[in-house]
Parts: sequence; structure tokens; C-alpha cells
Amino acid sequence: MEYGPTSSSSATAQAWLESRSRGAFLNPAGRQLTSLTDAKGERVFNVVCAGKEDVSEGLSSSASGLRSWSELSCAQRAKVLLKWAGVLAQHGPCVAELSDLSGASCPPASLVRLAQYYSGWAQLRDARLSHWSPRGVVEVVASDDCPLYSLMLKVLPALAMGNAVIVVPGRVTAPSALLLAQLFTEAGLPAGALNVLPGDPVSLGAVVAQNPAVNSVTYCGNKQDGAALCKATAGLGVAVCVSPAVGATCPFVVFESADIDSAVDGAIEAAFKKRKEVQWVLCVQEGVLDAVQARLTLRLAGLKCVSLASEADRALVEAAVQGAVQQGATLIQSCGPPASGLQYPATVLCGVAPASPCVASPPPWPLLPLMTFRSHAEGVTLANHSPHGHAASIWTEDLTLALEAAKSLSVGSVWVNSHSVCDPSLPSSGHKDSGTCTDGGQEGLYQFLQPSPFAPALSRSVPAHETFGSAASPAVIPTESAPKFYRQFVAGKSCKSESGGSVAVRTPDGASVLAYCPDGGRKDVRNAVEAALKVQPGWMKKGPSARAQSLYALAKELEAELCLQLLGRA
Repeated sequence: MEYGPTSSSSATAQAWLESRSRGAFLNPAGRQLTSLTDAKGERVFNVVCAGKEDVSEGLSSSASGLRSWSELSCAQRAKVLLKWAGVLAQHGPCVAELSDLSGASCPPASLVRLAQYYSGWAQLRDARLSHWSPRGVVEVVASDDCPLYSLMLKVLPALAMGNAVIVVPGRVTAPSALLLAQLFTEAGLPAGALNVLPGDPVSLGAVVAQNPAVNSVTYCGNKQDGAALCKATAGLGVAVCVSPAVGATCPFVVFESADIDSAVDGAIEAAFKKRKEVQWVLCVQEGVLDAVQARLTLRLAGLKCVSLASEADRALVEAAVQGAVQQGATLIQSCGPPASGLQYPATVLCGVAPASPCVASPPPWPLLPLMTFRSHAEGVTLANHSPHGHAASIWTEDLTLALEAAKSLSVGSVWVNSHSVCDPSLPSSGHKDSGTCTDGGQEGLYQFLQPSPFAPALSRSVPAHETFGSAASPAVIPTESAPKFYRQFVAGKSCKSESGGSVAVRTPDGASVLAYCPDGGRKDVRNAVEAALKVQPGWMKKGPSARAQSLYALAKELEAELCLQLLGRA
């Protein structure tokens, strides 16, 4: 089944761009301009970079917008977000065309779903999050290569919780962010509750964060800009949450028990069908390597060459391919690479080593490194080899293997027999170099909330790193004893649970604790089931009288234990 034809018209987006140039937004004179080009290298329009005067005006506007937005009830804020979803659906073609022109393609339907989900949380904030209050003015910073959906995944929950938002978008998301801000105005959002200041994400984001009115900074994009922003805002006493999902390396693990046809289709779709923000690395078990390579060769034969962003990207791709071939890798390509131009065929690099440069730091699209592993444990270790921990895709028909592998992977999201499944209700949190916060779901709301009543903010006058290490730290002596483990009875012996934790058994009114019992996990259940299956045939072979005698002996033991307890209390 192939995709249907799509319309390439951009008349609606061009009309909106012309209306914007006639004064639909603030356009101060004397500001630096940044040209935005489309995929063909043609200029779409110029983006005005905000200056210090614009930052001051935006901060004062956010203060007044925060007062107006916070005075509304939860139901009124939810109504505004729902109305914005309707306005967005009405202007969906314009949003889709503009995002395609700027290179930040995002289906309007996904943004509508996002707004509908967080409108529900806006109405439930006081009921479900009664002990939390909004932070105030929140700054949302996005890198130049950040997708529009990731940006709105920060903006919408911040607004839903009652905050005022200052957006510092990257170049590709700036026009779409300005259009969405205009749609918010049509939906009834108070003036100043949402401000968009285009410019350099790192330098402009640091300037906005220095103002004491900004209570929180959240970032989405690549790791380099995120690290630079954290360094620029260090010591200011403002909370910074980072979600560097762009450029992460994600493992695509195919076990022997997988449906090979579906796994190969998923790998090709993830790596070549559409340009993604993440880089995939294919990990295949040796028992099915030949079958996977044969299907990859068959499927790649029908793919066309894909377009690269620039000549520099083509040079990086060719250098990565040449280096992999010199190290012994074999190529699977849809066709031969053209002599020049920005076209390059979809390429699979088979037999690369985990330490290969194309695995440690994958070049731009469209290359897919392929590595092999022997056992299941080795496959999990190979998938955890990356310094990133954004997401992973597991392909197997064995549910037990899928659950155990998902638990062992150090990533924020794991997809089983699928990939790139996104929904606002599914929280995603990065591990290792893939972020310090959670986006999506109820868990993603807390980065825009603070406990109520909240502790006073850190001093913004003296950076914290200037006083670090000036005095000796006091010795920390533990005063609490080691936790007590409550044992369970499995396979004829008393043993600790896999989690090592316990659960309190309380009275019906919950006033007091009667006892503690071990908190068993999945492995404890499996051990108990295996022990029961092992002993059940022998227990069934015993006659009725023998089983009755065993139960009678158990009753006598319980009676004797109860008598001892009663005598002890007396």
C-alpha cells in the first residue's frame, strides 16, 4: 500500500506571510533579520530578531497577561484552549503549509489533540492538583532544529496550568509559532499571556532568563544548544528543565522471535520514509541476520534518493560511508549515489562495530547502521551502548522477553513491535544525555507547577557557584538503621521479595498499621508460578486421605501457633 498524492500548494501560507509583512505583528525598525529558506534553498521570508527593548516589553506584557490569565477560573481557561483547538482546525491548511515551507512539518491534527488533552487538565487543575500552584512567567526555548510539536508540548501545558509564557523559538519554528500565537488571540487568550520573541535561542534565552520576573526556563532541541543555555543561566537561581530529544541515537532491536517482515518494514519507515529528529541504529540477532539483510535489499530497491539539507551534510554522509567501508562494513543501497547534488540513496551499513564513528555519532539522514548480537542480554547491552536515553524500539513475539528487555533498557520510552508512537497522555522522560524533565501526561505538568505554599526563590544577585567550596562541608552521619525486609514463602522456603520493599496492612479506617507484608514483583510471581507448576503433579498423585492428613497437620500447626501468641500476650 502506497501513500496517496499530497497537495504542494502554499497559497494560504503565502497570503498569511504577506499579511504579516503589512503589520500583523510588531515589527520594530533597526532589528537584525534572519532569512528563512525552504528545502529548495529559496527564501521564504525574513525573521526579525528581538532586541533588549523587545525583551523588556515582552516581560512587562507577560506580567499583565499573567494577572489576567490567573484571574480566570479553571473552566474558563479550559474553554479558551478548546476554542483554540477549534480555530486551529479551521486554519489547519495554513498551519500545515507554513510548517512545510519552514521545514518544521507538523500535522495540525496532532496539535488539536494536544490542545484538547491539556484543556482537560486545565479544568481539573484545582481538583486533581490542589496542592500545586503555577510558577508564574515561564520561558520556553527551542533550538533551530526543534520540531513544532515538541515546542507546543511545552507551551500548552504551561498555559493550561495558569502560567504566562514567553516563547523563544528557533528559526524553523518561528513563523509557525507566530501564527499559532495569532490563533490564540482569536480564541480569547488575554493579551500578554503568550509572547513570541524570535532570535538566537541561546543568547536571547539567557537574556530573558536573567530577568527576576522569569520563574522557570524549559528547553527543547539539540544537546549542544541545551548545554550552552544551561551554562549561560548557571547561578541565576532559576529552574531550568532540558529535553534534548533532537539528534539522539535510538536503538531498533530485532530479536529472533520477531516477525521479520514487520520489523524490516518498521525499520525502513523509521529510518528512510520521513526525516526524523532522532537517529536510529538497527540491532539484529545473528540467527535472523541473513533474513533481515535479504528483506532490506528487496525493500530498498524500490526507494528513491532522498534530499539532503546542504552540501555539508552530503560531505558528512560520504565521509561516514567511506569510513565504515574501510572498517569492513558492507553497503545495502537503493541505487548508486549520484556524482553531485543534494540527492543520496537510502543506505544500510551492515557489520559496523559499536565503537564505529557512524554509531557513536551518526551522520545526517539517510544512513542506518546495522549491528549484530548473539544472546538477549547482549542485545540489551548493545542497545544501552549509546550515551542517549531517549527511546527504543523492540521487535519480538515473546511478551516475556519484551517486558524484561524494556525494563533493562535505560531509555525514557520503549515501543514494542512499533516505533515513534506519540500521544499527549503518554509521558516521556529522557535518561542519560536525553534530558532532565518529563514531557506529556500528568507527570509533564509538574515542571510548570510548584508546591503551594512554595519556598522562597533563590537569590538572583549572587551566583551560587561563587560561594561553592568556600567552607568545609559538615560530616554527614547516618542516624537511621537499615530498612527491615519482610519475607515471603516461595518454593518451600522463606525469602525476600525482588523489590525488597514492603506494604503496610492497615485497619479498615486506616488509622493504624496492623502488619507489614513484602511487596512482590513480576519475578516473584514467576518464581511462585514455576514452583507451583513443578510440585502440582506430585500433589495431584497423592490420594484424598493423604491430602486431608496434610491439611489436618497444617491446621494443628496454626492452632499451636495461635495458642503461643495468646499465652505471650497473657
